[in-house]
Amino acid sequence: MMFIPGGEFLMGTDDPGIPQDGEAPQRPVYVDSFYMDVLEVTNQQFQSFIKATGYVTEAEKFGDSFVFEGILSESVKSQITQAVAAAPWWLPVKGANWNHPEGQDSNITDRLDHPVVHVSWADAVAFCSWANKRLPTEAEWEYACRGGLRDRLYPWGNKLNPKGRHYANLWQGDFPVHNSGEDGYVKTSPVMSFPANLFGLHDMVGNVWEWTSDWWTVHHTTDHQQNPTGPPSGKDKVKKGGSYMCHKSYCYRYRCAARSQNTPDSSASNLGFRCVSQEKQ
Repeated sequence: MMFIPGGEFLMGTDDPGIPQDGEAPQRPVYVDSFYMDVLEVTNQQFQSFIKATGYVTEAEKFGDSFVFEGILSESVKSQITQAVAAAPWWLPVKGANWNHPEGQDSNITDRLDHPVVHVSWADAVAFCSWANKRLPTEAEWEYACRGGLRDRLYPWGNKLNPKGRHYANLWQGDFPVHNSGEDGYVKTSPVMSFPANLFGLHDMVGNVWEWTSDWWTVHHTTDHQQNPTGPPSGKDKVKKGGSYMCHKSYCYRYRCAARSQNTPDSSASNLGFRCVSQEKQ
């Protein structure tokens, strides 16, 4: 874990990339100091949690989870009869879960250092609790993402690829048809594949979406806030950071101010998390 010194920052943006997501308005927020996982929780870490507790994830209980069509084998695709109407590249795959990311014919043997996926909000909370940690608030997450930089799009600055270098695992090419993999990856990447931000945190944008503890709202006060925790209740939870599937043409959400939401029982092949704590674990 990395110590994140408390301080004030400007949360959100007055120049939203996706206005309907409630990225605006920019507002002053203070957060106390905390510790944050340097890396997204990996398959190996999650496997240790499962072995220690016998925990069964929600995707395992439901019997399926959503997987991006482009990473499925032909044999798995041939068995699927439905898709998500608004996003037909998402397919419900029987047997897809953290241990079998693309269904029963896949495993994590060679991906132990990749972020765990197919983890619901409740699954993430269970892991954090086991590790004596918790999920970050949206404010903590965004403060950490910015790494002390003010008014910047990304954890490293305003240019997506400074000096032609890739700083995050994102989609290159034509979404959703072709991912050229110019950054070296067309699916998840090992958790230290790209440079850390100024707080020493890796993959704060790209690779996999990360759950936060906040309930979703698109209405924010411009009043100065201290350690905000979001609405007291809601239907969806906030996720931050974007994923390897994000491309500016469709999902321009790999910015620190960007945000999205899912129901707490949702799981997918691009959704993971990291934990925070008030004390170093």
